[in-house]
Amino acid sequence: MASEEACANPLLLGWVKEWVDLARERNSKGVITYKNAYNALKACPITFNHPSQLQQLKGFGPKLCDRLTERLQKHCQENGLPMPKRPRQWRIPGLNNENEDDQDLEQRPSKKPRKQKPYVPTLRSGAYALILGLVTIGEEAPVGMTKAQLIEAAQPHCDASFTAPSDPTRFYTAWNSMKTLLEKDLVYERGRPLRRYALSDEGWEVARRIQKTADLTPSELAAQQRRELQPDVSEVPIVLENPLPRPPTRSPSVEVMEIEQQPAKSTYADVVANGDSTSADIGLPIFRPIRLAPGTFTVHLVLDVREIRAKTDRDYMQEELTKKGVKPIMRALELGDALWVAKCHDPNFLSRTGSEGDEIVLDWIVERKRLDDLIGSIRDGRFHEQKFRLKRSGVKNVVYIVEEMAMDSMSFQKYEEAVQSAIASTQVVNGYFLKKTQKMDDTIRYLTRMTALLKKQYESKSLLVIPTEVLTARNFLPLLEHLREKEPNLGHYISYPAFASMASKSDMMTLRDVYLKMLMCTKQVTGEKALEIQKRWKTPYEFVKAYEKCGIGEEGKKSKQDLVFKHMGNLVGRKRVARPVSHKIAEVWGNVQ
Repeated sequence: MASEEACANPLLLGWVKEWVDLARERNSKGVITYKNAYNALKACPITFNHPSQLQQLKGFGPKLCDRLTERLQKHCQENGLPMPKRPRQWRIPGLNNENEDDQDLEQRPSKKPRKQKPYVPTLRSGAYALILGLVTIGEEAPVGMTKAQLIEAAQPHCDASFTAPSDPTRFYTAWNSMKTLLEKDLVYERGRPLRRYALSDEGWEVARRIQKTADLTPSELAAQQRRELQPDVSEVPIVLENPLPRPPTRSPSVEVMEIEQQPAKSTYADVVANGDSTSADIGLPIFRPIRLAPGTFTVHLVLDVREIRAKTDRDYMQEELTKKGVKPIMRALELGDALWVAKCHDPNFLSRTGSEGDEIVLDWIVERKRLDDLIGSIRDGRFHEQKFRLKRSGVKNVVYIVEEMAMDSMSFQKYEEAVQSAIASTQVVNGYFLKKTQKMDDTIRYLTRMTALLKKQYESKSLLVIPTEVLTARNFLPLLEHLREKEPNLGHYISYPAFASMASKSDMMTLRDVYLKMLMCTKQVTGEKALEIQKRWKTPYEFVKAYEKCGIGEEGKKSKQDLVFKHMGNLVGRKRVARPVSHKIAEVWGNVQ
């Protein structure tokens, strides 16, 4: 075998030798490829004019030839030498051409080499996040990052968790993407038993391609990762408008005009009058809204005091939010787990103008569910009851956060279909936005970004407040629907005491509300089904009387069992009551055993 000094291409051979040694030092799988290329070039007696001609040798592909071309260009620039021109044909006389005819080669069109698509990982995938995490240590770093360090640096850039499987029935996490990066020689690992990871030269090329896509320099990417995650409007995966069209309002028109203002009450329990909910006619009030000018209020996050990580760590969520610059107002919420309020700088302003308190509830509310809690609420019926109360609250934008914590695979499989159905109905039927997170820390980051977004959205404009004195439990929702249809670009809000009064589970319970809740106590009777039953039998008394009219005996028993099915068995979608559900309702209301 020829020595290195006798090689026909010593400059190219020296560079390939460097890469062989580097790959061997990094324990990279690419060492075999570089070694084959080195041996083939060392044994070749022909001098090449351009690195592209090396593709005829074993071990040299387009990628390696392009890398050598870049190295040669750099060498020529540093030494003031002319760069050789790339030849039109890579065929070299005397090299594996015994069976080819020169004339045939001239007539035959040259086959274009297949252009390899540069590798760019999917946005916010595991590979994408790992590369951005490794960028933070710099290209000249002497040592790499441990697995724990890398996961901490990469997690903010990834939608999936690096520690907990997104699917409890499988063991795959975002860390599995490291195998792909190692196989592609984008990352090398070294050290035993504590492995450390760093980007290879090819890995840095991919990082630069990501940088071009993100329009950030590597130093900016590193700085972005190291600093505290700051809220960014573009990062908040939320829907600013309700994804489902609202039904046309049937409320009569109302002119918004000035009325004489009356002092408001100060207690939550009876801030809003109940009104008569049995009447079909709902007259909308005439009022002049209270105006909060920009600069007279600030937006704050209100967090339910029962939002805890564990019994021994009750303040974790509050403390982590405060660390990120969001100091929440802590109180027991009547509805939801988090919401946002506009807090007046002048605590007496609202009381002077026809409302009460010093806070206005904005059009955003969050309901947080851990996966195990979601399953429990589906089983005992709380899930549908909570959605019903959220709809009744009048809040326009409802966000459901589902924390997909790791669960026993057997337990999850048992309820997987019910969970997927509940999630789909929340998005499609109710029109609520659903955000999935892996753990409480992800939820905290989401609430931080949401708070920054809402501060930017609301603090720069005026807020119109509906005086509490004109509100009743009967006219509240029709009034909101009318105002949103009449003036879609303006928001109308209510004070926090008024909201708490109407959202209370007991304070504002009308006969109709009690009736609906009684119906929904029967398993599989959702809010939609309960509303349809209430439309046909207005009160519990009417419903019980309808069963009594069915008679007694076996014939009467069968008639009672099929009473609801007879009226609602032909409906479409979620309003339909099947015969087995009708039988369950008859057991409660018709005393059918």
